Amino acid sequence: MIRRKPGIRSAARGFSLVELMVVMMLVTLLFGVVGISVSRSVAGAEIRNAEREIIAGLRHTRGQAIIQREQQVFMVDTNTRTWTAAGQAPVALPEGLEITLDTARSELTGEGVGGIRFFPDGASTGGRVVLTAQEREWHIAVAWLTGEISRDREREEWRNR
Repeated sequence: MIRRKPGIRSAARGFSLVELMVVMMLVTLLFGVVGISVSRSVAGAEIRNAEREIIAGLRHTRGQAIIQREQQVFMVDTNTRTWTAAGQAPVALPEGLEITLDTARSELTGEGVGGIRFFPDGASTGGRVVLTAQEREWHIAVAWLTGEISRDREREEWRNR
């Protein structure tokens, strides 16, 4: 058995100041990386949500044309970065997101303003809505014969390489 002499203390146990500083630096770095990752995720979610809303607006406009048995127009204003579905208020895009419309010349109503017309039989003038953010593009295609609305993933993959 080992005995200690009274008055002599064993070495203090704990962390040195250098060790604590290293841990604090690592924690700070970790929070910085996580913060950037979360902000990118939020921006990506906003863009995906905007895309879903535009697809829903296009489908609503097509549905209204069929139900009411009269032509309806989905409008896009690239100057104000807004879009309008049939019978609804204009919807503004989130910051950092741009919108472009490729449509028939007859559907252009002004500089940067145009629409995609849907007919009572479900057909349309056709076109494409393109959302752009930080060199990435999301394409929403509208078939002219059937009026089918879909996300054009092939064009996105080619463009976003």
